[in-house]
Amino acid sequence: MAEKKGGIKIISDNRQARYLYEIFDTYEAGIELLGTEVKSIREGKLNLRDGYVLVRNGQAWLTNVHISPYTRVSEYFNHEPRRSRRLLLHKQEINKLIGQVEQKGLTLIPLKMYFKNGWIKVSIGLAKGKKLHDKRETAKRRDDQRDMARAIKRY
Repeated sequence: MAEKKGGIKIISDNRQARYLYEIFDTYEAGIELLGTEVKSIREGKLNLRDGYVLVRNGQAWLTNVHISPYTRVSEYFNHEPRRSRRLLLHKQEINKLIGQVEQKGLTLIPLKMYFKNGWIKVSIGLAKGKKLHDKRETAKRRDDQRDMARAIKRY
């Protein structure tokens, strides 16, 4: 579930994103959450796979990320699992992202969510979708590296 790396505790990692997209740049953003969302995230009930980031009215919004409802609270006080959540970025970062997305046709996707000094952070990536032949090349390169590692280990 969660692993610790020098003050950072990874909650969820979107491994599928690196296979489907070519990542050009990454940004770290805070996220505006409700109390039940934080409690559910602490339990590890989070799915980043289908998520993406939209920029509307000068604000960045994390959309389509599923945070399961917190089980120890009644339905009335719980949150909606797939609601849009505001990302906390500096204005100049948002303007830079708007330019990249509109001019180059790139997209913003969440790569991982983690705790950093007690705060929940989201790593978002500026990415471009891979074509089928690029995915095959990535898989072939990974298999070749695995074979080389085995050969080195044997000798």
